[in-house]
Amino acid sequence: MDFSIEDIKDQTHEVMLDLLTQAKLKQGSLFVVGLSTSEVLGSVIGKNSSLEVGRAIISTVFALLRKCKIWLSVQGCEHLNRALVLEEEIAKQRGFEIVDVLPSVHAGGSGQLAAFELMKQPVEVEYIVADAGVDIGDTLIGMHLKHVQVPLRPKRKEIGLAHVTAAVSRPKKIGGARARYGRWQGI
Repeated sequence: MDFSIEDIKDQTHEVMLDLLTQAKLKQGSLFVVGLSTSEVLGSVIGKNSSLEVGRAIISTVFALLRKCKIWLSVQGCEHLNRALVLEEEIAKQRGFEIVDVLPSVHAGGSGQLAAFELMKQPVEVEYIVADAGVDIGDTLIGMHLKHVQVPLRPKRKEIGLAHVTAAVSRPKKIGGARARYGRWQGI
């Protein structure tokens, strides 16, 4: 690999600052991260998981979100049916059903293991409805976002060798020809 763990942290920090500026999330929002450490390292998803890379990325994201008072959730891989780890407090607050599974490097992934290490009371849930998220390595987080998703376009398109996409949600615009819309015009 032509980059170091510090490079990965720096790239993650740059992407997250850009996304948080664009998304304009409120305190208490829920943010989902999909992560393939294999893709970050230039391998095929699920074939070269790295706990070191997972820790670098998730600790960087966690620190930034914590400063903004935004909740973190980390999506697992298909071996856990894309279940998510998050703090028990937010799971209960939002009525998410807690499931009994513990992630491993090859079932859940390195990002989930890193989140388990950082969180006070981590739990797994099958489904969430997040306000925004970032997908590092094309892991497909859309199923965990609110229905109306608006793409965010970070200036940096990759972390390591993984493609980065992101989205924020906005309220649905309902009504007809006479309906007026307010503060969500730009999103």
